[in-house]
Amino acid sequence: MLVSLRKPNRAITAPGAAPKNAAAAKPAAQSSTLETVKTVVYAVLIALVVRTVLIEPFNIPSRSMLPTLLVGDYLFVSKYSYGYSRYSFSLFGVSIPFALGGDYGRILGHAPERGDVAVFKLPRDNKTDYIKRVIGLPGDRIQMRDGILNINGEPVKRQPASRYADLDTDRVTHYRQYIETLPNGVSHRILERSDDEALDNTGVYIVPPGHYFMMGDNRDNSLDSRVPSAVGYVPAGNFVGRAEFLFFSIDENTAWWKFWQWPAAIRFGRFFTAVD
Repeated sequence: MLVSLRKPNRAITAPGAAPKNAAAAKPAAQSSTLETVKTVVYAVLIALVVRTVLIEPFNIPSRSMLPTLLVGDYLFVSKYSYGYSRYSFSLFGVSIPFALGGDYGRILGHAPERGDVAVFKLPRDNKTDYIKRVIGLPGDRIQMRDGILNINGEPVKRQPASRYADLDTDRVTHYRQYIETLPNGVSHRILERSDDEALDNTGVYIVPPGHYFMMGDNRDNSLDSRVPSAVGYVPAGNFVGRAEFLFFSIDENTAWWKFWQWPAAIRFGRFFTAVD
């Protein structure tokens, strides 16, 4: 065994005196703490900028967009897609005033397209977040006839698909499922209990300039633009953004604190799937 004969470097300090390196150690510790605080502040600022300008998370609380979106889905909405307004340029739902430009209170971006799934502020109160599909563009004539969507006097094509079972807490609700193809070629699934429900036969809605007609994919269980007193036409300035993709999904009947149920309740197959 080799034993070092070198004497240990031990500082000799007079009683009551601080070690020689104490003065250097204190500024170093302060510098390290300052760097940590700066890193946290930068991270928070970046997150706030991303949430304010680029994307914002939302969760689905209702069944109006079945089968496209399920209760318990969490998704990202791109706030830049349609440009910015007092409602899209906001933080945690609080509008951030700035100089607006363009028509109907929006700057940058492009107009919503038929078939987009979009989040908007409910025109009735300009506060509640709604998510529906863009069906009617400015100037369009929209009507429901015997459950068939008509746009500008032409029935929209729909093809029967397999029946859909909605698993609820108390019962199972069965729907007819169709593949609906809008005039611009966008296809998506819709649900119908029947073609003789309350909103399956309507008058003609003429979409005003700068407004859009929104509908849920669960046609017989959706409060949307077909009900003028509740939703009606949606101004372009009320759009928050376009739904892009899911990042999380969990069964609606699972309480967040019952973590032992998560493995069976989390819908892993829906993670990072596009909303279309």
